[in-house]
Amino acid sequence: MDPNGNGKKDVKPLLRELIRRQRQDSDGGGNDSPDLDFIYDDSDTHGNEMAELYSYTEQPEFQLNVKAFEDQMEIFGLPPSWQNVSDADKKRVLMCMLDQLDNIQRQTRMRSARCILYIAQGCWAEAQSDHEQQHWSRVNTLQLFELGAFYNFVDLLNLEMNNVAAAQAAMKKIAVSLVDSEDLRVILSVLYIIIEVIRTEHMSEDMQYKAEIENFIYDLGHCQEEDHLVIKLLGMVTKFCSGAAPHFPMKKILLFLWKIILLILGGMSELRKQKALKRQEAKLPPQNEDTMEVAKTLRSSSPPASASDLLEAQNQKRSARPFRRQSLMKQSSLDDQESFNMEMESSMGNENGDDVADMTEYDERRPADNNESSQMFSNHILNMYSMLVSPLPQHDVIPRGLPWKPKVRQKDINAFLDASRYKFLGYTLPEDPTTMFGLPEPIHEGIRILHQHVYVSLAELQIKKEECIARTPFSKKREEIKLTPTEILYQEMLPNLPQYMIALLKVLLAAAPTSKTKTESINIMSYVLPEEMPMTVLQSMKLGIDVNRHKEIIVKAVSAILLLLLKHFKLNHIYQFEFMSQHLVFANCIPLVLKFFNQNILGHIGAKNSIPMLEFPSCVIGDQPDLTSEILEIGDSAPYSWKNMFSCINLLRILNKLTKWKHSRIMMLVVFKSAPILKRTLKIRHAMNQLYVLKLLKMQTKYLGRQWRKSNMKTISAIYQKVRHRLNDDWAYGNDLDARPWDFQAEECALRASVDRFNNRRYTNLLDADYEPVDNNPNSVLGRSLELSESFKEHYELWLEDEVFVNQVDWEQLLWDAKPNVRVPKDAQEE
Repeated sequence: MDPNGNGKKDVKPLLRELIRRQRQDSDGGGNDSPDLDFIYDDSDTHGNEMAELYSYTEQPEFQLNVKAFEDQMEIFGLPPSWQNVSDADKKRVLMCMLDQLDNIQRQTRMRSARCILYIAQGCWAEAQSDHEQQHWSRVNTLQLFELGAFYNFVDLLNLEMNNVAAAQAAMKKIAVSLVDSEDLRVILSVLYIIIEVIRTEHMSEDMQYKAEIENFIYDLGHCQEEDHLVIKLLGMVTKFCSGAAPHFPMKKILLFLWKIILLILGGMSELRKQKALKRQEAKLPPQNEDTMEVAKTLRSSSPPASASDLLEAQNQKRSARPFRRQSLMKQSSLDDQESFNMEMESSMGNENGDDVADMTEYDERRPADNNESSQMFSNHILNMYSMLVSPLPQHDVIPRGLPWKPKVRQKDINAFLDASRYKFLGYTLPEDPTTMFGLPEPIHEGIRILHQHVYVSLAELQIKKEECIARTPFSKKREEIKLTPTEILYQEMLPNLPQYMIALLKVLLAAAPTSKTKTESINIMSYVLPEEMPMTVLQSMKLGIDVNRHKEIIVKAVSAILLLLLKHFKLNHIYQFEFMSQHLVFANCIPLVLKFFNQNILGHIGAKNSIPMLEFPSCVIGDQPDLTSEILEIGDSAPYSWKNMFSCINLLRILNKLTKWKHSRIMMLVVFKSAPILKRTLKIRHAMNQLYVLKLLKMQTKYLGRQWRKSNMKTISAIYQKVRHRLNDDWAYGNDLDARPWDFQAEECALRASVDRFNNRRYTNLLDADYEPVDNNPNSVLGRSLELSESFKEHYELWLEDEVFVNQVDWEQLLWDAKPNVRVPKDAQEE
């Protein structure tokens, strides 16, 4: 009793419940998140990609496009209905409007541009459905493509991006709004629609425009110097981030840049084909496993329980005496049971197996605070599992096994041989992978198994070739560089690549959900904010949704751009990939990605920052209802956002590529405490997402200590089941040399020196003039034709006066000085 006579109440259960609810709120729920049927691809559907081009605040401008179209058709004396115009008249109108794009009057240029934009949008005012609008958009855009409209709008883009007056006017404004980027948005919208339609047409099996599209892609990929469109767009991003052009519509620029790179270099299927071709040219065995394809066959596993759930379950078990023996079960036994359940999920393919998998999934996803009867029931169900499963091996069953074939590097075999020789014989033979004299038979058998799983990558061959050239630079002749689209793009990006990477990461930082608005950060919202701020609550809610949607699309575009460049540079040459990777690391890409995931990741995946009624073309086809709260609440029924899921997987893949086999960068993951952040990301029940998270956890497990491994055995089991095994890779323990705290800065410095040596040798001419070949033949030297400038020819007499007649030359002495090995006679010297 307390002094007031009241009974003392135990507050511990209430505190535990409060902590559990807070944990669920911060993590986006418990372990009962559903499996996501998300299918990872190069991009979303054509309709969604088109809709994301426009913000909700751009809707009033759609009517300006219709008005421009009606005015133009009135000038040409034709009815304002594009579908009722003959093909000959369509071509004549389009040719005239393309000619008007070169007009000196801005108003005339932009009126024709808006008219062409309306036609490329499918003349939506005449369409009755979304499908009809997409059909006419494809037909009209391909007609514009045949007439060369793309290059006309590229010239118009060059004119507008170098418009100094518009940039200065935007810099003088306190707040840049939608109006300042009006012309650029129209031009970029037309260019984006053409590229997206061509890309979709290129992936289809339609042969009508195949030759024209192939030639168009070739021309885009083989442009050099300042004409390369990717370099122009990256320059626009850099100017925007430097504050020189705050009116640039960054979302449209990034979306256009992403689709240009995707069209020129190719997506995942093109990467797969190019890799197989390069391995064949290098006389390497083909790689039959593709990460994307294998990941699609995996099933997601239940995420590990949080500490509060485990503590609550443990306390409940302690309070129940009949189950005291069960609560003292060894951790390893629990892990064995969990791994058994996960194996059942992945291995059973018949009806019984599906039922068992569903029941196992139910058991994994049940709440931690069930009562005693539910525990007894679940234990009974587990016993039934074993009864159901036991006779199955007598029938035709899909064999159980790991999804990946194990790999081993030649470097690992050499290390294993050296360690075995030193252990049994007391000597080592560096760089000798064949001699096994005196070693016991089990070592011979182990070496045979390792050789069966040797995987030689293209990167290893390229590194060996560069090391050989570095040792003997004069005996190795220069190789002929194939001017592929990737090689041309790297050569053009090389001088300013660090600035490009910093600019892209600045935009990514500004668009991250966890970033806070700072005075020195760039303003990516200028493209969304209208000239007059909203006055009502509904308009404010609409603008808030539009701003969040705008950020999500920017993150999606930037992550896709970085991943595409990393993948293609790595396939082209490993040191091109390392050059870009180092500059991303130096620009703090690793902590930036971790900061992105350090949020309510389940809430971010399931965010509904979209209003279907306001998406294009739904916002312009048919009668539009008034803006109400019901319209704002109507959303997509999918349990996830495609673009957010796409962005998360892209960022995880980027993080994997930056840290793979780089111990200094893996230590950065440890220093920034990425393990709990990545463990929360495992709550997203998607196999590909979990695969890349488990890869990141695997590479840093040896640095996290024994206590972490002991308390995260379920995560360790998931790594064993889903991540590829590297034979004799002691990843789970800190016993190897790589886990010791050496000075990792030396590793980065050595890599930087190799990359700089590669760039200097391949893209600059730094040989000493004394080692350059010299032409000593007088006939060829005197017979060489020299181009004289017009100014030199005009002022030739002045040159003679200043350089020839004024100077006195002792020709005899000059001749003797030119022959140092000839002795001058004494009489000649006396004379």
